[in-house]
Amino acid sequence: MRLREFHYCWEWYLQSSPQALWPLLADTNRFNYDTGLPSVEQPGADAAVLSNARRRLRLLQLGIAVEWIEEPFEWMQPYRFGVVRRYQRGPVAEMRAQAELTPQAEGGTHLRYQVWVRPQNILGLIAIPLQVGVLSRRSFNVTIQQYDQLALAGKLPLELPARVHFAPGGRQRLVQFCETLVAQGADHDLVTRLATLIERGDDNTLARLRPYALADYWGVSRSAVLELCLLATRAGLLDFRWDLLCPLCRGSQAHSSTLSDIEAHVHCDHCNIDFEVNFDRSVELTFRPNPSIRSISEQEFCIGGPGITPHIVIQQLLQPGERRTVMPMLEEGRYRLRALNWRGHQLLSVSAAGQPEASLGIFGIGWPADEPDVALSPQLTLENKTDREQLLILERMSWSDQAVTATEVTTRQAFRDLFANEALRPGERISVGNLTILFTDLRESTRLYRDIGDASAFGLVMNHFDVLREIIAAEEGAIVKTIGDAVMAVFHRPASALRTALKAQQILSLPENGIRPLYLKAGIHSGPCIAVTLNDRLDYFGSAVNIAARLVGMSTGDDVIISARVYHDPEVAEVLAEWGEQVHAAAVAATLKGFDTERFELWRMTRVALATSEGQRHQR
Repeated sequence: MRLREFHYCWEWYLQSSPQALWPLLADTNRFNYDTGLPSVEQPGADAAVLSNARRRLRLLQLGIAVEWIEEPFEWMQPYRFGVVRRYQRGPVAEMRAQAELTPQAEGGTHLRYQVWVRPQNILGLIAIPLQVGVLSRRSFNVTIQQYDQLALAGKLPLELPARVHFAPGGRQRLVQFCETLVAQGADHDLVTRLATLIERGDDNTLARLRPYALADYWGVSRSAVLELCLLATRAGLLDFRWDLLCPLCRGSQAHSSTLSDIEAHVHCDHCNIDFEVNFDRSVELTFRPNPSIRSISEQEFCIGGPGITPHIVIQQLLQPGERRTVMPMLEEGRYRLRALNWRGHQLLSVSAAGQPEASLGIFGIGWPADEPDVALSPQLTLENKTDREQLLILERMSWSDQAVTATEVTTRQAFRDLFANEALRPGERISVGNLTILFTDLRESTRLYRDIGDASAFGLVMNHFDVLREIIAAEEGAIVKTIGDAVMAVFHRPASALRTALKAQQILSLPENGIRPLYLKAGIHSGPCIAVTLNDRLDYFGSAVNIAARLVGMSTGDDVIISARVYHDPEVAEVLAEWGEQVHAAAVAATLKGFDTERFELWRMTRVALATSEGQRHQR
């Protein structure tokens, strides 16, 4: 006998806008946690993922085992999301839930949350009115009102009251470790903020701390928060781990506590693809409290909600021949329309001057080749012209800049100093994307030893290493290795490398207290690199490294030789503007050893002020 379906419709008139509420409400993993719903699990990796992101899930509630097939979430950012569950075990046969956020003319949002539940048996007939009609409605109301206040204040859910469980002696260790960090020079205010978060934050928040997201939320320097987290890890307050992210759904598919355990090839169950790991996009460094402080219970409360893939603005499941119209709110930039388990995609751009309407679809023979330009709030008609069901996905092409990627953190001096043994498995090679490589070498260092003696010369050389290390660290770079008097350093941005070279040359060539001046040759190039382990340390190889190594030999010690790729970087123009007439740029063309068939466009950045000072000294 088919039992009657229950329908619940709850409405709220909230003060904040749909855009402000969306990151909170659409994070269904967080929302389910905050409303007290039980955690879910997948019964087995071999059967967890079905067609078009359907999943077989289960939970245990009030001692009753419940299992279901979950349809893929469908949503249109920031106005609507919903899901359907078809139960195979338990008191419920089917449940549908949908949230609609409608902007109000006078400001604010009309939130309409609907739930349809059909019982499987008499137990369901009794349990549904109590669990959904009373308990869920009550907890939803409390959480949604809290979210509205957070959205108005621009705050995150980490401000909400939490159930906190410290390890035995954990509170005392937290105090001790924080005192140690301050004694080591860490900013007292940032240490206090981190300690407060660890003391009050819930497990959901603390399971995956992202330093840049914290810094943006606190309104402080990203670099300062990252370095604090690294120091806190070294002190024992935090642990870090490397999350391996799928290039499509961008979800964490695996994680490792050390670089040496990272696998170069990973499979994403959700997208059903194998992907190759690279440091630039698919490896993110995150943090969590050390278990001696708090043991974090990492559970999942929702598997496929919109908040798990925030770069996806539309996800719709279309049957063969089906058409559907959506009106999302988009940001300027490039987007990609694709279908899960279907090759290819269609690109589109979004701008204020774009077309108000567009038809987008997937064809049996492939995707349209054009790239339409649409408005910020367009009317999009999605169509499935294939002979099978398709999960259509519209996603932003740009990646979040709040991720601390492996490429970025391993090019920081603080990381290399604190975690010198963090390296890849011997023989493993992983792409790190584009890096900027700086090579330096002292001019006439052999003559220096002959002129002033080995001991004095050695002291000057060591001092020059200290100068370089300090400037490189300040510019968020790292020394990879020293070879005699030469240094190889890496940076995330070309401007940082050029600024480092110019500053170092200035300081070393015009020392105080009568110290003998040193002249630093320097060469800089940017390009794709490969990370490897060499001599138990993380090192980099590739043509970009080889080119930078050749450029330093062309420098005379009062100039920096940079490649065209470095020179034409927009931030480099800002560095040259900072130095003004003190630096003269001249184009040169040359062939480089090992690249004999190619003629390179290079630039010689001569420090004019240094040349003038030398002339004055010679005249005296």
